[in-house]
Amino acid sequence: MVAEYRLRNAIILMKKMNNLLPLIPSLLEITRHAAAAILEIYNSNADFGVEAKSDDSPLTRADRAANEVICRGLEALPVKYPIISEENKLLPYAERRNWTRCWLVDPLDGTKEFIKKNGDFTVNIALVENGEVVAGVVGIPAQDELYWAVKGSGAFCIKNQAEQPIEAASFNQSDDGLNIVCSRSHLTPETEAFIAKYNSPKLVSRGSALKFLLLAKGEAHVYPRIAPTMEWDTAAAQIILEEAGGSVVVFETGEPMRYNREDLLNPSFVGYGNMK
Repeated sequence: MVAEYRLRNAIILMKKMNNLLPLIPSLLEITRHAAAAILEIYNSNADFGVEAKSDDSPLTRADRAANEVICRGLEALPVKYPIISEENKLLPYAERRNWTRCWLVDPLDGTKEFIKKNGDFTVNIALVENGEVVAGVVGIPAQDELYWAVKGSGAFCIKNQAEQPIEAASFNQSDDGLNIVCSRSHLTPETEAFIAKYNSPKLVSRGSALKFLLLAKGEAHVYPRIAPTMEWDTAAAQIILEEAGGSVVVFETGEPMRYNREDLLNPSFVGYGNMK
């Protein structure tokens, strides 16, 4: 009874204060469990069970295992929001458009990197409110790192059980030698043309949401993505970068990225550190 009373009061307080911070410990724990499920398969000698989805992207046993852990964990939270996950059946926009809040989940972002066993894959969980990301957690299973952010509360990294705030690097676009992050798997001619506009840029090639995190930690400055991504690929890392002082904008318009749109395919975008 005492536990139920405390839980009920916590829910009332959360709603009254509109404070998302109390959700973070649970989201971090869910991410840890998903990372453990992924690593159990990653570190085994068993077959990954790779299949091709309808868009020819790969799907593994680890994707499914992590998705089950995350969805079960989110459904057990005291607050209930619908879940949009890469590995779940997608509901029609006629239903989704009425959602005030929803989860956006990529249980294993960087499946190609997972299959290559290079460590560049992440677990992404984001909370979207009226099209805007308001909270996010990204885990890097191979590095035992967690990143999280809540709108208006800063961005943080947890490693070796220590939590530290992170901050994007300040820069001007005319600076020489900026670190520009590009994808290991999706470097397009359009991206190369964008990079060519900078003065002696240094290219940094990473996979998955790690590209956003390099900007959020101040280790890189610009991340152009003029190639397809899905909403669940970017949402969690976007709020972390934004709360670290950076931004993510649509490539063609410069407008902020929005979520739970009718078409869950993202437009081309650019992520920036703290651009002056």
